Amino acid sequence: MTGPDLEELMGLALAEASRATDHGDVPVGAVVVRDGELLASRHNERELTGDPTAHAELLALRDASERVGSWRLDGCTLVVTLEPCPMCAGAAWNSRIDHVVFGADDLKAGACGSLYNIGADPRLNHEFRVTPRVRAEEAAAQLTDFFSARRG
Repeated sequence: MTGPDLEELMGLALAEASRATDHGDVPVGAVVVRDGELLASRHNERELTGDPTAHAELLALRDASERVGSWRLDGCTLVVTLEPCPMCAGAAWNSRIDHVVFGADDLKAGACGSLYNIGADPRLNHEFRVTPRVRAEEAAAQLTDFFSARRG
């Protein structure tokens, strides 16, 4: 997947992220696709559920695995509005995802290129491709607006 497909998928993830603010969660959204089919679409739910692992990526990977009937998500692409943290990049690695696409860089906790690069660590038994900064300005603005409103 390249070009407009990734832009459109990021649009779905951005729309999903906006739903997180309805319950006070940080607006991060994620979608999982395979062969053009949307398998899952989720947003952060840490505040909603009180679960520290309820990141958009983990929830989307769980839903996608349930939908395909396997923990192995070979051939799938994870599209997320914020660069995955070490937990979420680890989940992508564990699911054998093929491709991670993200919007905004996470300079404090990013594990797909900013601080770590779990997808390209040759010491691990699986690697995944990373496409960074797709619609990055929109993704970053969504986060900036959320935190500005909370401080305001």
